Amino acid sequence: MNFVKRAGLSLSGRRSRTAALLGVFVVICALLLGGFLLRGAAARQEADAQRAVGVDVSVGRKGLTADLADRLDVPGLVHRYTAELPVRAVPRGFTPLTSGGPGAGGGGRRERGALEVHGVRDLGLLLPFSYGSTRITSGRGIGPGDAGAHVAVIERRLAERNGLAVGDTLRLRSADGRRSAVSRIVGVFRDPTRDPARPMPSHMLPGNLLYVPMATARRLGTGPARVDRAVYRIGSPDRAERLHAEAVRVLGGGGLRFTVNDKAYRDQVRPIQRVGAFADLVVHVIALAGALILSLLVTLQVRERRGELGVLLALGEKKWKLLGQHVVEVAAVALPALALAALAGALGGQRVGDAFLDHHGDGDTDSRSSSGSGSGSGSGSGSGSGTVAAGAPDTPLAPPTVRVGPADLGRVAGIALGISLVATVVPGIGVLRLHPRSLLLDAA
Repeated sequence: MNFVKRAGLSLSGRRSRTAALLGVFVVICALLLGGFLLRGAAARQEADAQRAVGVDVSVGRKGLTADLADRLDVPGLVHRYTAELPVRAVPRGFTPLTSGGPGAGGGGRRERGALEVHGVRDLGLLLPFSYGSTRITSGRGIGPGDAGAHVAVIERRLAERNGLAVGDTLRLRSADGRRSAVSRIVGVFRDPTRDPARPMPSHMLPGNLLYVPMATARRLGTGPARVDRAVYRIGSPDRAERLHAEAVRVLGGGGLRFTVNDKAYRDQVRPIQRVGAFADLVVHVIALAGALILSLLVTLQVRERRGELGVLLALGEKKWKLLGQHVVEVAAVALPALALAALAGALGGQRVGDAFLDHHGDGDTDSRSSSGSGSGSGSGSGSGSGTVAAGAPDTPLAPPTVRVGPADLGRVAGIALGISLVATVVPGIGVLRLHPRSLLLDAA
């Protein structure tokens, strides 16, 4: 009789044992599939978190220009970056804030510039905005797409003082009076810094700070376009060393300030990585435990069927066909078990992923520490470690996506069939090495 047909008759004749074997296989396949799904969801959310949160690296040195900052935007290493170019400007058609009293600014007429204007490429990367202490209350910020646009983002107190809102026109003049710029207000932000109690120059008041694209700041500047600092967002702290080496190559090591702020990364990405490592451990443990359990079950079944094996061998059945019969029996149970596990994964996988991964955003919101990367030499402030105080970012991450794909099913099927082969062949070889008469005598 064909050993495949004989395997089918054996399964149908031993329904209780077949059901028990099916139950064991369903549990093994479900746990294996759950581990693969959880690992895949963790990898996808980790990639999303690296793009959304990442690690912010602040780079600065004397003589840093926007062109030099652009050269550090290494493809594949830097996700986003911005430079900050501070200049002074004089308002036209509106009144700056003043602190009053002796020594205060006189509305911009006796000062070199009553407004503090910062040219930026990506406003969201500046520390006050990135970590939540300063927020956009109306409109939007400035992004890379605004490089050639005439737009501005102003502080709420300056807007309220002059009745300005999103969509209004803002006219500025350079401190030397030679150049002017007209910008459209696209956003209003709120700086939590309180107005000083003592008299101060107008440009030092937090309400007189506004942000414009880099091109506008260059136009309003009266001297060399020196960038105060540049902020780069990279995927992980490990990449900071590469960026530091590139900064030393482009800017030189002398006086280089290089600060890595990875608190948000550690708060939101490291837990996801731990979940992925746990999923890897689950896969390996389940594969090993499944092989041991099935080997034990098959060994017990083979020993119970010594008489059947002895009769078949005495009738001239080849040993490899007897092994093939047991492999077919176990594999025939593994395939429906895989289908049931896939159905369970499709129905409950998302809930399991949410339970393991959807717990981010509750990190520390009080402070953000940083660790320096690299060490430069030379005069100036040097390079090394730094600490930046700021609120931790409240960056919402997308919910984890758990989906059953063909690749996951293929891996589970491969492991399940491998377990079937190992669990069947290893105990079967020991029995089939015996003589048919020995098998019949043992069965008797």
